[in-house]
Amino acid sequence: MILHSLGNVRGLKSAVIGKIATSPEQREELRKDLVLLWNGNHPPEDSRGYLAVLSSNATPGWELNIPIVSSVSGLDYLSDGDIVRVAIDGFVRTLYRRNSPHNFILMTEQCNSYCLMCSQPPKKTDDRARTHEHFRLIDLIDPSTKELGITGGEPTLSRDNFLSLIRHCKKKLPCTSLHVLTNGRLFSRDGYAQELAGIAHPDIMLGIPLYSDVDSEHNYVVQARGAFDETILGLLELAKCSVPVEIRVVIHKQTYQRLPQLAEFIVRNLPFASHVALMGLEITGFVRANMETLWIDPFDYQNELRTATEILDLAGLNVSIYNHQLCVMDPGLRRFARKSISDWKNVYLKECTGCILSEECGGFFQSALCTHSSHIKPFHVA
Repeated sequence: MILHSLGNVRGLKSAVIGKIATSPEQREELRKDLVLLWNGNHPPEDSRGYLAVLSSNATPGWELNIPIVSSVSGLDYLSDGDIVRVAIDGFVRTLYRRNSPHNFILMTEQCNSYCLMCSQPPKKTDDRARTHEHFRLIDLIDPSTKELGITGGEPTLSRDNFLSLIRHCKKKLPCTSLHVLTNGRLFSRDGYAQELAGIAHPDIMLGIPLYSDVDSEHNYVVQARGAFDETILGLLELAKCSVPVEIRVVIHKQTYQRLPQLAEFIVRNLPFASHVALMGLEITGFVRANMETLWIDPFDYQNELRTATEILDLAGLNVSIYNHQLCVMDPGLRRFARKSISDWKNVYLKECTGCILSEECGGFFQSALCTHSSHIKPFHVA
């Protein structure tokens, strides 16, 4: 699934964010928040008040009194209530899909780490001005949405913007759980954790990565001096303030060998963690440039993965295994496997054809089409 498209734009003077309508809205007063998806051969009878019209037709000669973006392709999955951003150059990006459980806000592309396997390589652009667009998106999201992710970059870099965003989510989406992906480093100082806790969001979880029980190894993976100490202190500060945290471990050649020791470290020092996610590698972003340093066939670290999982499970911690295929995993670990890959980038290989466990298996990131385990095979009825 592609979450963006580039069309031919006419009449748009500034970017707009609006909800998709697949059929005309009769009440003109409601159109101010709508982008009409219209693929008919003739223009809509009444287009007044819409933010824009999107059409897959090639340069229709319609004379409309609102902006139109034509030749928009690949967005046929859009349905009523989905939300898009339309830029002045005709670039259309899907920001939210009402029927998907995998929606997120990319708060910033800046980061204070430079992880070897980063799937969203950081950029040094000042994108704090995007905050008003995030607020606009939150205003439009269906309040019945169960979960919303907040990610980056590092979303906590702009403290005021981050805290304001959490407050706005609490106000506009009180029944929506928030899952924030952060390296947690900034919560180690200046009362940041206390201020977040003071918002009293009813359902928030911070997913924080920890890659080793050895400080130098963690710092090497994230390419930042002092990151291990800041991360641990951040976790402890959040725990002291009763902010729920999830510990996330991406497994690759630099982290797999000490997985059991890391599990012991978590059990002894971070037993308050609400969840521990042991995660497979996504072959994208910086991973492509660091394949020799990072890639190991998941089949080859199953002993370490099994030992670490058993340590965490026996200690009573909630542990899951993400981004792994059932046919590669130790059979004893399959009960910990989760279908964790976002629906828009989740695929299965031709080797999976006929597998009776495909509905239970998490499958692959789309990027795994180029590199994946050499032990993929379908399960058949005995």
